[in-house]
Amino acid sequence: MPAEAGACKTLGMRSWLIGVAAVGLLAALVPIAHRRAHAAVPESPAAAASSPRPEAIAAAAPAELAVPLTQIALQTPPQASVLPPLPEAPVSLAGLDLVHIGLGDDGPTAMTASHRAAHLTIDPALQRTALGILSAQHLPEASVVMIDPATGHVLVYASHVERGPARDLAVEATAPAASVFKIITATALVDDAGLGPDTRQCYGGGEQRILASDLVDDAARDRWCVTLGGAMGRSVNAVFARLAQRHLTPDQLAATAHSYGFEQPLPFDVAVEPSSLRVPTEPLAFARTAAGFWNTTLSPLHAAWISTTLARGGDAIRPTIIREAASAAQADAGAAGPTPHGMHRVVVASTAQAITSMMEHTVAEGTSFKAFHDGRGTPFLPGITVAGKTGTLTDDKAHRFYTWFTGFAPSHPMPGVRQVAIAALVVNDPTWRVKANVVAREMLQAYFAEQKVPGVSRPPVSSPHEAP
Repeated sequence: MPAEAGACKTLGMRSWLIGVAAVGLLAALVPIAHRRAHAAVPESPAAAASSPRPEAIAAAAPAELAVPLTQIALQTPPQASVLPPLPEAPVSLAGLDLVHIGLGDDGPTAMTASHRAAHLTIDPALQRTALGILSAQHLPEASVVMIDPATGHVLVYASHVERGPARDLAVEATAPAASVFKIITATALVDDAGLGPDTRQCYGGGEQRILASDLVDDAARDRWCVTLGGAMGRSVNAVFARLAQRHLTPDQLAATAHSYGFEQPLPFDVAVEPSSLRVPTEPLAFARTAAGFWNTTLSPLHAAWISTTLARGGDAIRPTIIREAASAAQADAGAAGPTPHGMHRVVVASTAQAITSMMEHTVAEGTSFKAFHDGRGTPFLPGITVAGKTGTLTDDKAHRFYTWFTGFAPSHPMPGVRQVAIAALVVNDPTWRVKANVVAREMLQAYFAEQKVPGVSRPPVSSPHEAP
């Protein structure tokens, strides 16, 4: 195990300045004090000989986190600074209804409480595909968000509720972040502990839960060894728990999460419920949280924004769904919407590069290998490298089974191919239908088929139910 590298940087004050965007839609965040750059993190090489091949992963690697819902007793962590509230939406856009997005001849629109039509950045074909996939699977609850990292434009904004009234699930932060939180932990391990994608850690146990014994190196029991990049791809809980407990403090993990927008109001064209965070100070509870065992929640829009930020090399951008706003009777004469612009730098470019390298393991050999390859191992997205992260967590009492996929592709620039970030959340009941990584893969197929990328075909999708 390599020695801890680098001195911990000064965390400093993190504050968010609220500015009014063009046409007064919503606020954007201005640069905050970012972290001191460590030395560049090397790219991850091919897996070491001791690492299992993709076809052996199912047998050799532990399954991703799936534990009963139990709340850990927490000690009160240091309080984060209180942010000033976002200004209210302009009267002209108050009550913007993104639950019922129209896909008519005049393009994607949403209505405000004052019966004004807001023209949206939505891609109509992709939106129909998303609604069709979620509807055809009869998923209890599911949401898909896709963002163009170059502009911040939201291309897909879809929610599906099988029973009960329709809701905007994209801005609800009620689902546990689960192993998606490993992105945050990995960032802290790179920035604060000087670790990288090639850092190796041996482990044993930790498949279903993290015990105190799982945090202790034991040569007799630790039968598997993996790099940090491989642990990200296979979502190895014990590796993240051990490394976090050994190298990080609760304050460091909380500061990194705050940089990624947890406990912060995400600027957008409608209100977004802040993703929650509780970082325990007790060592075992802290290690469990760092591995993705509860104590955090996440909204699909926030998850897509995190992937968008990494796709941009750590430079955040304000997501927007408004293209223009106009009266329903004179939609073509409406004023232009806000020009997307940067918010702040979340991580330095070398850290974003390291996290991207780790996330590439997810599809190449990890928890989403099967979702992104057919039975013969042929990729559904040939020639396109995907950086992603899955999350799985079970609430046995409520019979809710949460699965996540968030990521971006291509993970590195490709000539003539537009990049996209995606987040998919699927909530199953005891009758499992489909996981989020399959939904995400089908949406990426549709996106790249629309660009006519060689070898990529559209997934078979049923026609969605028309929204009222």
